[in-house]
Amino acid sequence: MKKIAILAFLGLSIFAFSQDVNNLPDKGKRKTALIVPTEQKELEAKKKAAEEKAKLPKPYNPKADAQADINKLVAQAKKEGKNIIIQAGGNWCIWCLRFNNFVQTTPELKEIVDKKYLYYHLNYSPDNKNEKVFAQYINIKEQQFYPFFIILDKNGKKIHVQQSEVLEDGKGYSKTKVKEFLETGKVL
Repeated sequence: MKKIAILAFLGLSIFAFSQDVNNLPDKGKRKTALIVPTEQKELEAKKKAAEEKAKLPKPYNPKADAQADINKLVAQAKKEGKNIIIQAGGNWCIWCLRFNNFVQTTPELKEIVDKKYLYYHLNYSPDNKNEKVFAQYINIKEQQFYPFFIILDKNGKKIHVQQSEVLEDGKGYSKTKVKEFLETGKVL
């Protein structure tokens, strides 16, 4: 008797859960209605990011001889007594472009950079990965998230490598955290 009751319960359960969603009041639209707006939002977000990226300055030069440029900066840094900040990334990276624009258009941050550093944008892209240059400062076999920053002293010796995600705030960067980073050379 127990077996018959269990089989009957299972049979009714399967029948109840297998009903056609078209018989529901929303005619099964609820399931697809959640997917379409999400896809639409993703498309709109990508479009907005592309529009933003198109408007921002492109500071990375894939054709540059990065090692020669850094050598010149080290010579200049010795004369001026400044450190060097290398922003690693590329013109393909919205966060790289946002950071550059944020620092360049925020007078307080730009003043700190101009006073304390020589600034260089080290390109990483399919056109030029600059692997030999990067290998001097990081393990190139580890996955990198862009931008990241390499701080060198006036003699070209690596002081610190800073990841950028700790500097982020929403869709941009925190002025307080970026200021701390620029003043001290690191944020932990």
